[in-house]
Amino acid sequence: MDELSLYILDITMNSVRAGATEIQITLAEDGEWLDFTVTDNGCGMTEEQVKRLTDPFFTTRKTRKVGLGVPFLTMLAEMTGGYVTVKSVSEKVSENHGTTTHARFGRNHIDFIPLGDIAETVKTLIQGSPDINFTFTHTKPGGEVRLSCAELREELGDIPLNEPEILTWIGDYLNEQYEEISSI
Repeated sequence: MDELSLYILDITMNSVRAGATEIQITLAEDGEWLDFTVTDNGCGMTEEQVKRLTDPFFTTRKTRKVGLGVPFLTMLAEMTGGYVTVKSVSEKVSENHGTTTHARFGRNHIDFIPLGDIAETVKTLIQGSPDINFTFTHTKPGGEVRLSCAELREELGDIPLNEPEILTWIGDYLNEQYEEISSI
């Protein structure tokens, strides 16, 4: 994967597979750093599972025997002077279960890979999991881009978020916000 948006998609899909109903995707950029955080209320992981996440031959998925997303993400972050942290609480331990994955990248480093089309990534997540309450926030020096599926549902009522017209509107809405903050 040669764009950070694909790693954000991968990490967020882990949250979907973990049964999350609420997923927050937050990006924060300043002149030097890009941070992204994915927080969910999924089933969480045990301490042992969290410790093994950087092992490419460890995965909780039953469909394959390797899990390369977190190890590659960690490598890419560290190559730019950044890091990745994963904090998780298993549903077996607490009612307040879920996982938070945070990655930091040095934006000015030669090994920093492009963010990619984050608006399309968010749209793809909503299309594939329209019942999940995604909240997306991207803060940049020029302003903020934000989308809340819960707020959209309040306005739309029973109309599914993965209807083609709604998805087109979501993509346009996000792109308009990006245009606004890039012109500042």
